[in-house]
Amino acid sequence: MITIDGNSLTIDDVIKVCKGFEKVSLAPSAEKGIYASKLFVEKALKKNKIIYGITTGFGVLANTYIPPEKAEILQENMIRSHATGVGSPFEEEVVRGIILLRANAMAKGYSGVSVELIKALLELLNKKVYPYIPSQGSVGASGDLAPLAHLALVLKGEGECLVDGKRVNSSGVLKKNKLKEIKLKAKEGLALINGTQGMGSLSCLAVYGAKNLMKNAQIAGAMSLEALHGTDKAFDKKIHMIRPHPGQVRCAENMRNLLKGSKIIKSHKNCSKLHDAYTLRCIPQVYGAVMDTIDYVEKIIQIEINSATDNPLIFAKEDEVLSGGNFHGEPLAFAMDFLGIALSEIANILERTIDRLIDPDKSGLVPFLVKDTGLNSGFMIAQYTAAALVSENKVLAHPSSVDSIPTSGGQEDHVSMGTIASRHARDILKNVENVVAIVLLVAAQGIDFLPESPAAGTKKAHDLIRKYIPFMDEDRVLYKDIEIVRELINSGKIVEAVEKVVKLK
Repeated sequence: MITIDGNSLTIDDVIKVCKGFEKVSLAPSAEKGIYASKLFVEKALKKNKIIYGITTGFGVLANTYIPPEKAEILQENMIRSHATGVGSPFEEEVVRGIILLRANAMAKGYSGVSVELIKALLELLNKKVYPYIPSQGSVGASGDLAPLAHLALVLKGEGECLVDGKRVNSSGVLKKNKLKEIKLKAKEGLALINGTQGMGSLSCLAVYGAKNLMKNAQIAGAMSLEALHGTDKAFDKKIHMIRPHPGQVRCAENMRNLLKGSKIIKSHKNCSKLHDAYTLRCIPQVYGAVMDTIDYVEKIIQIEINSATDNPLIFAKEDEVLSGGNFHGEPLAFAMDFLGIALSEIANILERTIDRLIDPDKSGLVPFLVKDTGLNSGFMIAQYTAAALVSENKVLAHPSSVDSIPTSGGQEDHVSMGTIASRHARDILKNVENVVAIVLLVAAQGIDFLPESPAAGTKKAHDLIRKYIPFMDEDRVLYKDIEIVRELINSGKIVEAVEKVVKLK
């Protein structure tokens, strides 16, 4: 059970809820602050105070007065009017993250909502209700308005849920799961949709996947170095201590450990080759820079998922309501653009590694790593696939955050496009996972042509791949092999096997 209080949620907690369907509860310690902020709103209504989004319209309509007796209608209308998302729906794991993060943000006690509203969100998670939330339509400035409005609709018994891949009216889904429809009070509609939780959920999933990917990428790099009869001299500790970027130092240590005891490398220790191509020699410098980027992004996300991101914010202790811009997605927009760029570089360098492995002039191995070349094409076209993914990444990696289109009559005149940046980063991640899968396939095949045995760490990865995929004697359909290895990457099985003998940092 994960307990939320608005301040202590971790990315690992988010992943447990998104992927592991961990149940969630609201910390009793958070209820006092939540109640105080809600009471503030109720008192403000009775005093007929002018407060944005409570007794005024939204966006450019902020100067339009709404009488207190219409405060609830205002919230209901806003949810309906803002549910304008289009495109394919977010996957269930993304939606679960959105729900959790929105509940956690409101649990901080600055949103002016009821405890019951937050618990209603958590019940969606605990009952595995899957709201239909289209993935497109957010500019990431006043928060993820359109995506979050689709979530809010479900709480009201409107909108739709996804059940077995089909769109179903949410009222019936709520009844089936014995959940009550919520009547939104003053401020509650605005609090539900004014936040960065769409991009936040995508970001948590992306950084989690990126960390797992980088371990697999280093394993693929080590296997490739062995298959290409490379040298481990470039990973010498002394080299990296005089340029001590943390990721570079960490990656070099991982490579030393992955290759420790390799008879393949030992067999050509005194060969005439002075050094390897950059794809092999610069693994710590390139992979390490990506690892540093992931660490930076992770810190930004960790702050964001425990932040109050709606507007206005209720400071009940100070008897004050403040209007600001915590909903603006710029921190995540930059971070996710940066992550997408960094991950694209892993695909770039690994696609060149594939080329080196299948080219006999570079590898010293048989052409395209298959016997009877000509009759067989081997891994020739697998490199084409990697090249296509790399090219696609170059388009996806264009920074979304450098764009801005004014909205709401110019009131919201600068927007972050953070949700688009987050979607693109996840798309890039998926592409890179496929590239890494191809490298692992090709490197395993290359190692099989060598008489010497690999290192203990790389052997574990090689043996696991061979457990599912046989050596390719002649041409066969390869797309299924790529899918299998990608699943081994995503499931963590390759890293788990390797870390039985080598702990990766």
